[in-house]
Amino acid sequence: MVSSSVLKFQVTIPNFKLYNGKEMPALGFGTWLGLDEKLEFKVSDAPKLVDAMLYAIDIGYRHFDTAHFYRMEPEVGYVIKKKIEEGVVRREDVFVTTKVWQHNHRTDDAYASIEASLRRLGLDYIDLVLIHWPISMDINGVDEKIDYLETYRGLENAMKNGLVKSIGVSNFNLAQLERLLSNCEVKPAVNQIQVTINLLEKELVSFCKAQNILVVSYSSFGSLTRSYATDAPPPKPDDPCLVEMGRKYNKTATQLVLRFLYQRGIATIPKSLTKARILENASIFDFDIDSGDVATLEKFDCGYRSDVPIFWQEYTNYPFEKQEKEFFIDMPESLLKWKNGANLDID
Repeated sequence: MVSSSVLKFQVTIPNFKLYNGKEMPALGFGTWLGLDEKLEFKVSDAPKLVDAMLYAIDIGYRHFDTAHFYRMEPEVGYVIKKKIEEGVVRREDVFVTTKVWQHNHRTDDAYASIEASLRRLGLDYIDLVLIHWPISMDINGVDEKIDYLETYRGLENAMKNGLVKSIGVSNFNLAQLERLLSNCEVKPAVNQIQVTINLLEKELVSFCKAQNILVVSYSSFGSLTRSYATDAPPPKPDDPCLVEMGRKYNKTATQLVLRFLYQRGIATIPKSLTKARILENASIFDFDIDSGDVATLEKFDCGYRSDVPIFWQEYTNYPFEKQEKEFFIDMPESLLKWKNGANLDID
């Protein structure tokens, strides 16, 4: 049974309809725990993530975004199974996204990766599977230069065989998406990219809308809530513009960002391990930002990308503009080989 103290906090999250008729909640729960200061996976936060996901379902979240790379597919599956057993949700009420990592870009490997994700999740099907990056590499970090069209065929095959309801891509730029659309049998339903008020990606978002491909934003707050390089542009949460706008709508800076993206027709997948923030993130569907304030927020757009894996920029199919840097950090070893789950003992 769900306690009455939880039930007094409920959110209603609307859906976006994908071109194939499937529906995806407009706001989901991200499950990437990140890397620590040593660039090692934050496995110690796994129990907190489980508690956060349990709470999220109790208050109304129905969309969970994960990936093979996130190591947390077993925990996502556990939470969903538990809440089904408790009678809180049915399987068809929950939308699960996972992703194929760069080590599995050959057609058969992509298919096998999806089968492995199904096993780790403990599900009969996955709602959405994405190619995580258009880049391919082996477990030693060597660029394999595999065509992402080959990878996508693995996703198409998985969909044809009922493993997956919808398929799509992540971190694909406009040219890559155009090429994929010209060479695929099943049009991607989603392109998951970073979109923030510093990075509106107007051309790519407009193209996706014209093709009826839903844009899902990751790292939607950009540099707003985290410390980045000193050259990170405004705004910060205490920016006078955001403070004044927050008072007007009785909302926080992060709620303004999430609502702004929703009004652009973009889904978001914020992550938090704090109950108050989990509730706050989903409490954005009871107000509208007026056109004047939308225009004000758009002025922060400067093309600043907060999440840039520059250690991949010489790899085939790197999707972003290359940067000139005096030095580059090495690729973290945590991106190369791992096991899954809270104990990191699951293949």
